[in-house]
This record gives sequence, structure tokens and C-alpha cells, in this order.
Amino acid sequence: MKVMLLASASSIHSVRWANALSAEGVEIVLITQHDQLAELKPQIRVLKLPFSGNMGYFRNASAVRQLLHAESPDLLHAHYASGYGTTARLSRFNPTLLSVWGSDVYEFPTRSPLHRWWLRGNVLAATHVASTSHAMAAELRKIAPELRDVSITPFGVETHRFNSVSSDRRSPDAPIVIGTVKTLEPHYGIDVLIDSVAILVNARLQDQPEVAARIRLRIVGEGSQREALQRRALTRGIGAITEFHGRVPHGSVPEELSKLDVYVALSRQESFGVAVIEAGACGLPVVVSDAGGLPEVVADGESGFVVPRENPTAAAAALHRLVLDADLRRHMGFAGRQRIVSQYDWQDNVRSMINIYERLTSR
Repeated sequence: MKVMLLASASSIHSVRWANALSAEGVEIVLITQHDQLAELKPQIRVLKLPFSGNMGYFRNASAVRQLLHAESPDLLHAHYASGYGTTARLSRFNPTLLSVWGSDVYEFPTRSPLHRWWLRGNVLAATHVASTSHAMAAELRKIAPELRDVSITPFGVETHRFNSVSSDRRSPDAPIVIGTVKTLEPHYGIDVLIDSVAILVNARLQDQPEVAARIRLRIVGEGSQREALQRRALTRGIGAITEFHGRVPHGSVPEELSKLDVYVALSRQESFGVAVIEAGACGLPVVVSDAGGLPEVVADGESGFVVPRENPTAAAAALHRLVLDADLRRHMGFAGRQRIVSQYDWQDNVRSMINIYERLTSR
């Protein structure tokens, strides 16, 4: 089977799909207007489009039509509905699979009625649509009510790489490290995390200073909010226990997760929650907001806690339970690992995608 991926070569998610599908025997040709930043398997051909930027999604349509004619793929698979979904729509190829990712559904159509109308057209022009979560599929149906059959295709994790956290540092007086691995941008709610830990340390643990002294906050990632977040940690009185580590390569994420005791994702908006899946695979209990697809990947009260978004008091209460109870942390971490292995193993997700390919190409 020959599949042309119309996607960003600079996205780790696009590259993961391309490499995994190629490893399963699918002939992959990646068409992109973005520079390649991650390593692709040598058998994957990359065809760079002539135009870039937002207008490139329109101006590249003719070049894509020519490439489709020359390559004669069995399927065109476009990733990201507002950008490459536009190019796919203008290419008029059949069959086309369109994968929606997140901001293309949650943000793009809110900019204006025109943006909403255009996205709806892109979605309905595709032969089939795939979403990373049920929550995002439901959001998409608000824009295109005619859309009935949406396949759920999670960004799973390689559970053999993201493995259980070792317990060699879990001595009774060891630091309890709360943390996250996210881009430091407003919609990920890192400010809410800082406020939650401040409430935990300065209020909830006020009568338990020996526990409060063990709390650490580790924030791994880079972004436009870093300086503001550093100031916030200082003004909230937890600057001394907060570490901003900066961005790490994706290959180093398992090592970073092994340094944590509790993983937190208090996003204001989240299409799926790959980072939470990775944390769960590493055997970490998690505290997440109720944004988007996050409640789908966490069994509330079993593998972690789901709290209302924009509510640091509720998040602090959940963290309070976890930092006081090492057995609860272990139990939830184990349950989370089992859940991820059974539902979000990357190889299973890749096979599900190939099944969709086979269904679309057999029509």
C-alpha cells in the first residue's frame, strides 16, 4: 500500500506516524511545506512543496495535484484540518483521510464565522476523518453535524520505552517531586500548577511542615511564558522549591518522568494528552484538568484525579491526598500503567490506523 502523508515534517507526531507506518510495510511519501527537524526512516521519501506560510496551504494545491498524479498513491492522508486539510481539499483526491489534531478544531474555527465555515468545508471534503479523542470528535460534530463516522486514533506511546518508574529513591524522607513536561504556553495552565503547589505547601500542609519541606516542583519545557511563570513561582512563595529545567528532546522524556512522583496537567484546552499517557505508562499517578480529552485518558479515582479546570484549590486537594499517601501513589501509578498498556500502546494504535487505510482503499 502506498500512502502520501500531507503533513508537517517538523512535527514529532507526523514523524512518528510516518516512521511507524513505514516499519509496518506501508510505503510512505511525505509531502510537506515545513522543514524536516526529526529523523525519518531512510526508505521514506520527502517531497518539499514550493510555498510556505499560511498562504502556502492554498498556493501548494497545484503542486500537490501534480505529485498525486505522478505518484498514484492508494490514499492521501492529511494531518491538521485547517492547514494541510486545506491543501488536501483543494487537491480533490479520493480517497483522502483527514486527521484532526487539536487547535485546528478548538481554536481555528473560533476566529471568525469565515474560519468556521472553511474548516467545516475541509472536514466534509475528506473521505473519512480521524480524531485523537472522543471529546475532540464531539467538538468537531458541532462544526459539521453531518459528520457521523469519526475514527478515534490516539497518539499512543511506546510502552517498552515509557516504563515503570523505579522505586530506588522512595525513602521515607526523600523529596516528593510534583512536575510536568509541557510547552510553557497559556493554554497548558502551568500558572495553575504553580498556584496549586503554592496552596498545597503554604496552606494545606501548614500543620505538617515535615511534609511541606519535602515538596519540590519540576517544570520541564520551554515557551513564551517562562519568565512570567518564574516570577509567579517567586511571588507565590515557592520559588526556592521550583525548578525550570527547559526543553528536552523527546527521547529524554522517559528519564525526566522517572524523576517525578506525581505528574500534573492542568490545561485550559487539550485535544488528547500525549504527555499524560507517557506519564501513566511510566507508572506515575496523575492530576489533570477536565479539559478536552484529558478525562478520557485518566480513570478518575483509580489512575489519578480529574479536577475542574482553572481551579488550583481543587488541584491542591488532589495533590494533598497523593503527597500524604505513598501507597496511594503506587496504587494509582500501577493502575495507570495497566490502563495505558491496554488502551494506548503505540503499536496497537498504528495497527488500527492501517486498518482504517485498508478499509478506505478497499471501497
